[in-house]
Formats: sequence, structure tokens, C-alpha cells
Amino acid sequence: MTFTKPTLPADIDPATWPQLPRWQRLQIMTRHWTDNGFGTPHGVYVLYVVKIAAYLGGAAAVISLTPGLGGLGELTSWWTQPIVYQKLVVFTLLFEVLGLGCGSGPLTLRFVPPLGGFLYWLRPGTIRLPPWPDRVPLTRGDTRTVADVVLYAVVLGSLVWTLLAPGVGGPVTARGDVGLLDPMLVVPTLAALALLGLRDKTVFLAARAEHYALTLIVFFFPITDQIAAFKLILLALWWGAATSKLNHHFPYVMAVMMSNNPVLIPAKWAKRRMWRDATHDLRPSALPRLLAHVGGTLSEFVVPFYLVFFAPSHGPLLWAAVLYMVAFHLTIASTIPMGVPLEWNAFFIVSLFYLYGGYGDYRVSDMDSPLLLAILAASLVAVPVVGNLLPDKVSFLPAMRYYAGNWAASAWCLRPGVEDRIEANVTKCSALANRQLATLYGPQIAEVMLDKMMAWRSMHTHGRALNGLVARAVDDESGYVVRDGEYMAGPLIGWNFGEGHLHNEQLIEALQRRCDFAEGDVRVVLLEGQPIHRSWQAYRIVDAKTGVIERGYVEVADMIARQPWPEPGDVFPVRLHGTEPTVGAAR
Repeated sequence: MTFTKPTLPADIDPATWPQLPRWQRLQIMTRHWTDNGFGTPHGVYVLYVVKIAAYLGGAAAVISLTPGLGGLGELTSWWTQPIVYQKLVVFTLLFEVLGLGCGSGPLTLRFVPPLGGFLYWLRPGTIRLPPWPDRVPLTRGDTRTVADVVLYAVVLGSLVWTLLAPGVGGPVTARGDVGLLDPMLVVPTLAALALLGLRDKTVFLAARAEHYALTLIVFFFPITDQIAAFKLILLALWWGAATSKLNHHFPYVMAVMMSNNPVLIPAKWAKRRMWRDATHDLRPSALPRLLAHVGGTLSEFVVPFYLVFFAPSHGPLLWAAVLYMVAFHLTIASTIPMGVPLEWNAFFIVSLFYLYGGYGDYRVSDMDSPLLLAILAASLVAVPVVGNLLPDKVSFLPAMRYYAGNWAASAWCLRPGVEDRIEANVTKCSALANRQLATLYGPQIAEVMLDKMMAWRSMHTHGRALNGLVARAVDDESGYVVRDGEYMAGPLIGWNFGEGHLHNEQLIEALQRRCDFAEGDVRVVLLEGQPIHRSWQAYRIVDAKTGVIERGYVEVADMIARQPWPEPGDVFPVRLHGTEPTVGAAR
């Protein structure tokens, strides 16, 4: 590994690499992962560290402009004022909805340029994906209009206006402060974001509206209710994530993340301990299972519960719990995970110090508003419950199934020439990733690097299922290149963050209208997440020209029994829709 070049297997020939069978390429790359992780260039890590610093420094600088608050040099005297957290939420929402946070940079297959977001959503004629086009009037179609651009501009403009606004109402705490934001300032943001979300779910999800837009609503209530609500929102996010990790998938996520950790686990021998056998059996060893369910799941249930309901308002026990959760989020950030939700983890760390260091004496039991409690219950309880029971209906983000490995995903099988047709006929925020990488490293290395990305997908449980289902989608894999759905979504819709519903039939149909593929040109395997009460995951195989050609289910037990490369001649067990379980049923 160098500052600008990735670490790739040394004993391969890039010129002949694409001629190897796909299973063999995956085998080489997944084994290479156990020692080297993604093999990310050092410069990429520096880029993300600088981006986190820019987020935190930018937030502090903008907040310091608040009249009466004080400059950056006086930060220690004003950081606990009520308006500070309000403006941090507004700044973070702006950062995310611009496309600068989650889903940006090389670890989301964004190289040239390293982001999409506003570069794409301010352009009429690009692809948009409405969530309910057949149910919500005036939302049909998949082309961004001037009205969509205006709505997006309103979101950006209103957030900037709110950031620069003074506090109103005078001191609201006994310690003295500059007041709170006028809650009416966030009305344009909420209204425009809601209308925009009905026309394009991508922007709504990119804004992390399940967290930050909900927090804006809290601004309409008194300060005591606000602090209580802020604490409950964080608690729900922790518990939602912890609940979603009660599965067989999360140890695979932990093993993959820790094998990629450049800070806590730099040594190859330590990375190899994440696997049963770093060469022959790439399933998680006991160590990542322990880290997953004790260091991860149990911690997210117990420590936040103590913080919110039992921790004293000050003292060593409070700070022990705060620092434990700070270390928890620093550990996640240190892995530099795919999708890079780094600013989100930084927000949690700042929130811990603010809400418990500055407002430890404000308890959730102090909340007086039944209306606020009802809003929180609907958003933080009802939506996640539905999302866990019906993962095909609710995005993993509002369902709060973070980091769990139980995501909707897809594998796209493309005949030669399909990518050229997409480049020629679709308005994108960038070229497809193979062309971006070819600009940096040449076309041969580009294909090798993209197979490393496919190896990352394959090492998760859902990736093992996708690998097995590709053989059901196409008769001859050698006539296709297989790309991950994230590879497709990023340039085509401006953002990608592990949400498989952004590269399902909607995107396929939008591409078909623009490119007019022949039957068999594009075959896509779509895998849904596992319902929390079921042992299986639903899948569909879709042809861009003819539509769905197969529906069925795969058992999680069969996914976790397999290696991340499809064994030659092996047939993945499926149960076709409407039939009893069977193995290798014909399409």
C-alpha cells in the first residue's frame, strides 16, 4: 500500500484477470481481504480524517457566528448553550443533504469527483425515484424537473438561513444564554424536504431525515422537553441498531469491518483471527461473534439504558458511561467502513458530551408534552417495528437497522456494451466507477479493484446468497460482467449508502426507458432483508426488458453455511414463490 495506490494481490496478472472464472476471482480477493482489508491507499484515510475535521470545525465556526454567543476562541464558555445543539443539528442536516457526509468519497465508489449529492440534485433531467408514484398525486415519472430542483434549493437555502439566525426569547436556562432558534425558521425546511421526499426518496434518505428532520420538529417544544427528546432520539437509534443486530448476519459484518481496521488491528495475524480459517473457511471465528454480540449488541442495549434512566446527573459513574459510548463510536469510525458514516458517529460523540456533560440534570421523565411523546413514539417505535417485520416496505434507515448486515442488496449482470450505452444515454453525476478508476489507474487495474469491492459484498451473508443466485439469473456467467447495485446507484441517482431499494425495479425501469436494452442484456438479482421473525430472505430476478422472471426465498442457514465464493457446480438452494422448499429448481 502507498499513499495513492491500493494494495492488491501481488501474484495476479491484471491483463488476464477478467478471463478467470468469477468464483476464482472472488476466492482470490476474499482471501486477500483477510490480511489486507480493502487495501485502501493511505491518502484515502487522510481524506476522510480531514473531512471529519472539516465537519466539526465548520460546525463550530458557523455556530460561533450566532449574535451574542462569542467567537471560536470562547467556545468553552458557550458550547453548552441550548442554541448550540440546535444549530449543530441544522448544520449536520445541511452537510448530509449536500452529499458531503454518508455515501461520499472513494469508499462509496466515488473517485472523480469524490461526491455526488448537490452536483446531481440541482440538475433537471436526472433520475429521481418517487417512493409511492401510484399512490401520491403529482409524483409519477422518473425525471427530475425544475420544480424538484427548486424544492431542493429551498431545503438548502432555508437551512443556511436558519444557521445564520440569532436566538430569540431571551435566556431559557438558569445559567443564561442567547435563547433558542425561532422554530418557524425550520418550517420551510421540513415542508420542502417532505414534498421533495415524496418525489425523490433518494434525497430524503440522504438527508438522514429519520434522525435530523425528526430532531427539527423537537424545536417547537420548550427546552426541558427538547433535551429529554434529544436523549430519547439517541436512545432509540442505539436500541434500534442493537435490535437489528440480533441475527446471524452481524458477526460477518464485524469480521469484515475489523479485518479492514487500520487503527486498532493493523497486524495481519490479528486480522486473520477474525476468520475460522483465513484461507479455507471464511466464516467468522468466535472472536468477531463475541465482539458483535457483547461488545456491540449488549453494549448498545445496556449502557444507553443506564445513561438515560439511571445515571447520576454528574460524577464518575456518569462519565464512565459517556466515555464508554464515546469509545464505542470511535471504534466504529476507526474501521473506516464502506459507506463511511463518519460524521454521524462524530455527531453521536458530540451529543454525548453535550447532553450528559452539559445537561445531565435534565431527565427524560421531565418531558411534559403528550404530543411530543406521541410524535417520538410513532417515529422511533412504530416505524422501526414495521421496518423489521416488513423490510421490503421500509428502508433500513428509518427502520434503524444500522450496521446489522441485514440489508437489501442487488447484483447486476451486464452484457458487453451495456455500460457504454448507459454512459451515452443517461445523465449522471459522474462516470461509472470502472471509468473513474480507469482514469486513475488504467482499465486493467480498475477491473481488479472492482472485484475487491465485490469481494467485500461476498463476505457478508447476503453477498453469499447473491453469488449463488447469479447462476439462476444468467445461463453463462462468462458472457456478463457482474456489478454491485451500489456501483450502479451512485452515478445514476447521486447517492448510495447501502440501501438496496435505491437500485431495485424502479432504477431498472428508469434505465430501460433511457437505454432500450434487449432481453437478456441486463439481469438483476434483488435480495430483500430478513424479516426479524422469519428464517428466510425473499429474492427476485429481473430482466430489464421483460420484468420479473423469478421470485423465491433463500434460507439464512444456507447463506451462513457457504463460502464467499460460489463453488463450481454447486447449486444454491431456493424455494420458489408459491412452492415447497426445493434445491436447484429450474427457472
